[in-house]
Amino acid sequence: MRGSLGLGIGLATWLAAAADHEVAWLDTVQRPPAFVAEHGHVLTPLLREEAGTLEDMRLDWEARRQGLRSRWLTFLGPLSRRHLAGGPAREAPRWSVLEEDRPNGVRRLLIRYAVESDQEVEAYLMFPGDGHSPRPGVVVFHSTVRQSILQPAGIEGEPEKAFGLRLAQQGYVTLSPRNFLWTANRSMDAAGQARRFLERHPGARGMDRMLLDGLVAVDVLASLPEVDSARLGCVGHSLGGKEALYLAAFDERIRATVSSEGGIGTRFSNWHDDWYLGPGIREAGFEREHHELLALVAPRAFLLIGGESADGDASWPFMDAALRIYRLYGPMARLGLFNHRQGHSVPPVAVERMEAWLRAYLR
Repeated sequence: MRGSLGLGIGLATWLAAAADHEVAWLDTVQRPPAFVAEHGHVLTPLLREEAGTLEDMRLDWEARRQGLRSRWLTFLGPLSRRHLAGGPAREAPRWSVLEEDRPNGVRRLLIRYAVESDQEVEAYLMFPGDGHSPRPGVVVFHSTVRQSILQPAGIEGEPEKAFGLRLAQQGYVTLSPRNFLWTANRSMDAAGQARRFLERHPGARGMDRMLLDGLVAVDVLASLPEVDSARLGCVGHSLGGKEALYLAAFDERIRATVSSEGGIGTRFSNWHDDWYLGPGIREAGFEREHHELLALVAPRAFLLIGGESADGDASWPFMDAALRIYRLYGPMARLGLFNHRQGHSVPPVAVERMEAWLRAYLR
């Protein structure tokens, strides 16, 4: 059964509800900057302008969208593609509790579950302390820090990056999985872990495993009785911002996303490293770019936060290209670029925007 604009009933319902509580500053994050330096990217058109009316263009895009999604998944590798083939109702893995505590009114569990048949991941699962349910759920990705998931859990690291703990205190159920580049907390081996992964899965990219980790994390959250599976989101900074982009693009259960300083262009940061997309993306024949992933997210809510390091004014052409797709689904496009101009950091104003975005679109 399909809803309005050819969307699934669940997404059409979310769009209708979102219209009642937009962020007050949406218009300000959809304005082009005064100057955009040449970024060296050629962004292939997402629409055929000759498609005709707005309705014709939307139908044309829906047809093209499936092919684009398939090409991206083929490029990434078999793991996430095979997992997605199981459909949104696939069974979540069983998980075991390793530790439990209750900081600041939050129930915090360290859990472990399988993501591949022979590969397990640890994650912090946090519940609001008041016991009310169901709640919105958020996957929280950590950044490139030695302490990995101790950061979003609020155990170690900068308090402004303790997204998982902060959001749990605000009424969300959060899950923060450890990236596969860490063999344990405080033990990162990016090159070695990437090499071992690529040896196990020839033809895959590192982002294939990172996307799989995100998909399984959503499976876990969506299976919890405390979570409203129609109100799921994801957030991340730097490395975590990259993971948030890919999860939002390929998992339509994600309704709202905040990606901070991940580098939206494939030349904006180290996307060419083996643990991400690999050096082949710098070869002349590589045709993909991340405006395509932003378009795959449409019409779901996506906020890109930059500080003029990995993201900033130069990110605007990617957003502008994707806005054309968002506006096929109605006049209110829930896509924006917020530039705090404070470098590769998460200043208080960025935290405020992140929290406001999730409040508006996961209510």
